[in-house]
Amino acid sequence: MSTTTLVSPRIQHRITGTLFVTQSIFSAALLETFILTSIVAAQLSGRESLAGVPGTLNLASRAFIGYPVAWLMDRQGRRMGFVVGYLLAAVGAAISAYTIMQQSFLGFCIGSILIGLGRGISEQTRYAAAEVYPQNQRGKVIGWIVSAGTVGSIMGPLLVAPSSDWATHLHLNSEVGPFVLAALMSCVAVILTFAGLRPDPLTISRQFGDGEPIKQISTSTRPMREIFANSRLRLALGAMVIGQFVMTFIMAITALHMEHHGHDLQHISWVLMAHTLGMFGLAIVTGWLVNRIGQVNMILIGGAVLAVSALVTPLSSQFMPLALALFLLGLGWNFCFIAGSSLLTNSLASHERTRGQGFGETFVAVASGTASLGSAIVFAYGGMMLVSILGFVFTLIFMVGALWSTQHYRLAPAGQA
Repeated sequence: MSTTTLVSPRIQHRITGTLFVTQSIFSAALLETFILTSIVAAQLSGRESLAGVPGTLNLASRAFIGYPVAWLMDRQGRRMGFVVGYLLAAVGAAISAYTIMQQSFLGFCIGSILIGLGRGISEQTRYAAAEVYPQNQRGKVIGWIVSAGTVGSIMGPLLVAPSSDWATHLHLNSEVGPFVLAALMSCVAVILTFAGLRPDPLTISRQFGDGEPIKQISTSTRPMREIFANSRLRLALGAMVIGQFVMTFIMAITALHMEHHGHDLQHISWVLMAHTLGMFGLAIVTGWLVNRIGQVNMILIGGAVLAVSALVTPLSSQFMPLALALFLLGLGWNFCFIAGSSLLTNSLASHERTRGQGFGETFVAVASGTASLGSAIVFAYGGMMLVSILGFVFTLIFMVGALWSTQHYRLAPAGQA
């Protein structure tokens, strides 16, 4: 029996709405802290060379938590996992605020680690929303949750100034305010998740399955290598990892590239805003397209858009061409990320879904961290031209592999290698 006949639309909408609102609030809180992290780190350490350390620790902790939280969710459900994640972020933001007042760089790094753990857990909200819908609707639902990043990208920067003013009014360091507000917003996310995520999405997924007869659902544990022998899972994981890597690799160094060519902060902000619009603004449309033309086709289109963006980026240092290139870069990531997430969810057996998704999130986070650290090194040696060439090469290798696998092998269905 299908999920649609056993889960009422009211429950589906409540769970999806809860995840959308909490992720919107939490992404705004994360962006508040992200804007100030490198600035605060340089102030507390007294050395600009250490400004990137808290951000790197944030990325590392995000990569670390993917699989452990999947183990927790397997046993305690999605709701408990997200509650733990938002609480970790709230504590991390509070520690960061306190250590700013105490002028402790080490304490600030600890706060950044906890915020990264919370972020890594929150990334799985798109999977939780997808689990309460049938397979042919999951792309659209994942698109809705990813689009919450648009709300966060608008709210986050707008909240920095008033929260800083509030802290100054209380005779505190102005940087304390955004971290205190981020802690409070994370607490709101905890309350909304605990109250609104009922019944637990994982319970719904396992109870009703994806066309798997209940008697056939095994509780045996297979190693990840065996699970990801599935050709569909390899394609889904490759799409998310390459999309994240290429997007971060080019985007992370764009501001510095523009500064070298005389652009002011306003132009840099507008280009990065165009990039954010490509990443999140059309996510709902992407989800609809995934359902209409298929996950594999959208992955291939996403790879093609990434390749075009890598080719366009170094052609001109003018504002409009860079804005177009960065928009396409975000859009290519959007296609690969949403279609890959949908394909991953549909291709995992229900009893292996949380572990498989957590495993995938770890690889995505590692790709992001590696690209962020590596892009500066490549830029120092060969500028934006070399960065873009490498981004194109990585995308091309993935596209060739994806096309070859889809033409020479039948993509195995869920639960089969």
